[in-house]
Amino acid sequence: MINVDLSQLRFLVVDDNAHMRRVVRTLIHGYGAREVTEAEDGAAGLELFQTNQPDIVITDWFMPIFSGIELTRMMRNPMSSANPTVPIIMLTGHSEKKRVTEARDAGVTEFLCKPISANALYIRVASCLVNQRPFIQAAGFYGPDRRRFANPLYKGNERRKSDAHAA
Repeated sequence: MINVDLSQLRFLVVDDNAHMRRVVRTLIHGYGAREVTEAEDGAAGLELFQTNQPDIVITDWFMPIFSGIELTRMMRNPMSSANPTVPIIMLTGHSEKKRVTEARDAGVTEFLCKPISANALYIRVASCLVNQRPFIQAAGFYGPDRRRFANPLYKGNERRKSDAHAA
């Protein structure tokens, strides 16, 4: 497993379930992080995001006021966000492909299904730091590159236009 020093990073955990916030906070502290701020809904999460400027945001999907998807879109807005490139980890109990795709298309960096394990959360946090993806700005999207790797053997119609050997 990758060993990453989290002691100097600031985390924001946004979840309407107090027990889940406590579990995530305890896990993050267990990884060595010192500063974990919590919010109980999307609006409070957005306010804390703008004022505290966390290094990583962990948010639930379904919350009052703003959902995790709405929160992600607001944090990704380069015109109004304090840090539109912040890594965002989405937690949810719903793992249908359409939800994963919606989260990805909103700009979520990593996706994690509940119930979470300490190892799975750590892998997502470490991945945000070690395997940083370039950010893309396109019509209606600002966020991490949706594709995790370039497959030189892929010949389909969604092939990256910038590939030198594209057909």
